[in-house]
Amino acid sequence: MPDGETFDPERDGERLAFQLKAVRRAMSDHEWHTLYSLSIVTGAPEASVSARLRDLRKVNHGSNIIERRYVNNGLWEYRMARPGDWVETPRNAR
Repeated sequence: MPDGETFDPERDGERLAFQLKAVRRAMSDHEWHTLYSLSIVTGAPEASVSARLRDLRKVNHGSNIIERRYVNNGLWEYRMARPGDWVETPRNAR
């Protein structure tokens, strides 16, 4: 379940849980996606998709590795790494 200062479980719980499940399902193909394409597939606003991607990185949501790559003109794509995949990060890059 998402958390944060403005999170109200009664008001937000069901909606955000649905969004998280939908984003996780869409990302489980381990392909690259833009926030826009994830928004279309999940029905959630792009800002909510971005927040759910951050949630997927958290320990209580699986510590998923969400990669990102720059496309152009401020556009980024995101991909969930497969379990066990080696992912180049700034810390382990050559």
